[in-house]
Amino acid sequence: MAIPEFLRELRASIGQKLVFLPGVSAVVLDDRRRVLLVRRSDNGQWTIVGGIPEPGEQPAQAVVREVYEETAVHAVPERVISVFAEEPTVYPHGDQVQFMTISFRCRAVGGEARVNDDESIDVGWFGLDELPPLGDGCLTRIRMALGDEPTWFDKPVG
Repeated sequence: MAIPEFLRELRASIGQKLVFLPGVSAVVLDDRRRVLLVRRSDNGQWTIVGGIPEPGEQPAQAVVREVYEETAVHAVPERVISVFAEEPTVYPHGDQVQFMTISFRCRAVGGEARVNDDESIDVGWFGLDELPPLGDGCLTRIRMALGDEPTWFDKPVG
């Protein structure tokens, strides 16, 4: 994952300590209900598109930007499917991060899917019966995007 400049500057001050950051992800569907996936360059795994909003950027704008930057596909957010805190991650170089991710169901409206930056080594459309191996979080978001349930969030106790 590319490191935004604001985060690079923050890391210069705090080192590798845990940073809590906003994140966005997109389950992008085309008119054939295929899912747009990217194969990450850092670990080779297939995943839905995601990224970090820039300071002051609205989440829906960030997800549209991230989809285009990574895949050259133009997408329109249709609804928020989930909001949750991810488990903390430690990257191989030692940086610690925890994302509060807002996930969107998006509809593709143009562009041709291709690798469009250095964060991915492959990009493709996949039918629901031909998905490559995906993590549980991606599979859950895809399931949520295909349904019409209310936005998922962890209900407060009490």
